[in-house]
Amino acid sequence: MHAVLIHKFGGPEELKYEETADPVIKADDVLIKVYAASINPVDWKIRQGLRKGAEAVFPMILGRDVSGVIEQVGAQVTGFRPGDEVYSCPDISRDGTYAGLVAIRADEVALKPRSIGHELAAAIPLAGQTAWQGIFDHGELKAGQKILIHGAAGGVGTMAVQLAKWKGAYVIGTASEKNIPFLKELGADEVIDYNTEDFSEKCKDLDLVFDTIGGETQAKSLKVLKPGSILVSTVGIKDPEAMAAKGVKGVAYMAHPSADQLKALADLIDEEKLRPVVSKILPLKEAAEGHRISEEGHTRGKIVLQVYPSMTLEQIEEFIINFPLFF
Repeated sequence: MHAVLIHKFGGPEELKYEETADPVIKADDVLIKVYAASINPVDWKIRQGLRKGAEAVFPMILGRDVSGVIEQVGAQVTGFRPGDEVYSCPDISRDGTYAGLVAIRADEVALKPRSIGHELAAAIPLAGQTAWQGIFDHGELKAGQKILIHGAAGGVGTMAVQLAKWKGAYVIGTASEKNIPFLKELGADEVIDYNTEDFSEKCKDLDLVFDTIGGETQAKSLKVLKPGSILVSTVGIKDPEAMAAKGVKGVAYMAHPSADQLKALADLIDEEKLRPVVSKILPLKEAAEGHRISEEGHTRGKIVLQVYPSMTLEQIEEFIINFPLFF
């Protein structure tokens, strides 16, 4: 099969599109023909050698998202069969999804949303599960509560905005000025321009802050939280003592695969209560260009890598521009 591999840590130029061996499935695996994958910040952090505690085994295939069709099922697998259209965020310890084929444990796989093609489905798994686990599992968000979402226009942020609104929360996001109308269309009640406004002066008595930024943004977030509230971060907790002193619970986490959550996300998409946000679609062989764009830090939603087309470029463009609003 063809895949994008790295043979050493480094810049985007280390991503090589080349022929490699097909994966061999285990008894509890399914073999998926990859139609599309997508790029997440963790991909280029691994490529750069920045992920602490990870043992490098080269050559390495990156990628945490996949949408495709099952080619083969392992001897112990029930509930799936060849031909099923599925999507997944596989365990990070195994080979990734920038490839023509990928072997994934069946309990990390779910049927993809019926109403969208693989290019759009591939944008959902890691971002969707990260948002779901952050605001629901760790953040305990309830209807009527107030949440502030930092980095609201990114891949995880756009999912978090929509899920929080679906839950019945009052949603505030931080983003650049150009993304304010877009985020309000997704359901945000307020959007604060982080370039010209200080969110810590505009918000108060919040129930939850969902932090994808860290650093000074996280430190200032303590000012807007009320005692007994929660700050959930995808990038670690900087000052747990300060949070404890204010009576705020701080939670850092890394998303884990969950087929149940993938099923729930697929249902919301098919019910037109959630939409994937895709800013660019590139062929797999142009993964390096996708990494360069992602590393600039200004991507709206996700960048998708197309392996086998399931939608025409015209269909994709129409979806991105004209997707109906739900809120």
